Amino acid sequence: MKEPRWLDTRVVLLLHSESLAEHGGSSGIRDRGLFESALARPRNLFAYESNADTAQLAAAYGFWLARNHAFVDGNKRIAFIAMTLFLQLNGFRLVSEHVDKIQTMIDVAAGKTPENEFANWIRTHSIRLR
Repeated sequence: MKEPRWLDTRVVLLLHSESLAEHGGSSGIRDRGLFESALARPRNLFAYESNADTAQLAAAYGFWLARNHAFVDGNKRIAFIAMTLFLQLNGFRLVSEHVDKIQTMIDVAAGKTPENEFANWIRTHSIRLR
């Protein structure tokens, strides 16, 4: 797999702010280290796991942004936004019922869905755009 297009930290922070403005919630980063760790996880997977695919990398963004709770509010929202943006930047679109997407993110954030199962869910619910 060629190197994917990664998410820029500034873009993720901007999208988080826009999400809060649209849907409400308190602003602020609770733990910058946890935020940076979540954004580094997909790159780490790519560097050290030769069989990592786009779904697994997208899952790493979504899983760790949701599970690390780095923001005061909006962790599940930014996790979903980051995951879907990463997919789009790399030629995929998530196709699933709205309720299924919401429940999946709730389950990921609550620790009910492991990262590898989340990657499988993304694989099952993604289509290639290019």
